[in-house]
Amino acid sequence: MSDTVLPGPYPGPPSRTRRLGRRAATGAALSLLIALTGCTSSTEEDSSPAGRGTDTVPVAVTGPLCDVLPAGDEPGNPASLVGQTPDQALTWIPVLTTFEAAVRATGMAEELSAADGVTILAPTDDAFKAKFSTANVDELLLKETETLRGLLREHVVTGAHSVTDLVAAGTVRTLAGTDLAVAAADSGARVADKAETVCADYRAGAARIHVVNKVLGNLPDTAHEEEHHH
Repeated sequence: MSDTVLPGPYPGPPSRTRRLGRRAATGAALSLLIALTGCTSSTEEDSSPAGRGTDTVPVAVTGPLCDVLPAGDEPGNPASLVGQTPDQALTWIPVLTTFEAAVRATGMAEELSAADGVTILAPTDDAFKAKFSTANVDELLLKETETLRGLLREHVVTGAHSVTDLVAAGTVRTLAGTDLAVAAADSGARVADKAETVCADYRAGAARIHVVNKVLGNLPDTAHEEEHHH
């Protein structure tokens, strides 16, 4: 679960993500979910940014990680995701493969798309790797989907809020009922005195997506268990 793009239901951006390197997925469950979803995509309407035409809506994303994510005229650039549903947009942000797989595994895609407005605090693949062992992620994706759904709801706030709005609010409530303190941090925000936005203010349908560098919620850390499997 490194910050790489993997094949999914919608083709990933081909150019900028090559700079991140392509490595095989370490989680069997993550690979399986990607493969299964990829098999069904041929019957769906083309949901790629290119398939929906050129979007001229200007979108400014901010944060240190934005420099290595699709930009300009590249497929998956922020402006091209404006017309996507939240779950579709997630597939075009190459550092969110684990979070996007979790959205699919838990059936959260419809909930995110149907909402009048949501803010998604999406942890990077590296954030998941730092929090959970590969075996733990596999278990969450394949067996403990209700627990995983609860974890995802810790990362979703009602209403589409820019990072500036989040900082101005000071406190926001997640779908899980947790209150998160928000404070300014560099060019973005620090959430729950734990996670910081590293590429904020993606827009997708009625949602805002802020990429963050830590996993929120109270599930135990299991990443340290990884070394015992080698």
